[in-house]
Amino acid sequence: QVQLVESGGGLVQTGGSLRLSCAASGRTFSRNPMGWFRQAPGKEREFVAAISWSGGSTNYADSVKGRFTIARDNAKNTVYLQMNSLKPEDTAVYYCAASISNAMPVPRRGYDFDYWGQGTQVTVSS
Repeated sequence: QVQLVESGGGLVQTGGSLRLSCAASGRTFSRNPMGWFRQAPGKEREFVAAISWSGGSTNYADSVKGRFTIARDNAKNTVYLQMNSLKPEDTAVYYCAASISNAMPVPRRGYDFDYWGQGTQVTVSS
């Protein structure tokens, strides 16, 4: 059974930092892209960042570019999201996602991903 388990969420003040982790089990994604999405209350899920299987290519939403960094450790089957300079509008449940296809090296659409984690809450206070 494939599982993606996120961790690292929490409450932080504006301008603070958090590092999210997503550990995959049940199969390896070392040859597949992975990504992060988020969903704020009353809003649709939105793309945050994605990374190619090698880590050589990344893709970010404009709203987080320059503040968030996605990285991966294929030996640990884990993807990370370093979030700096956090803003109240970053408050959301953050979801990790993994694809089993390499048709898109760094996809940014939800339907390009096949597996999803249960989410971790990030709350940024003003």
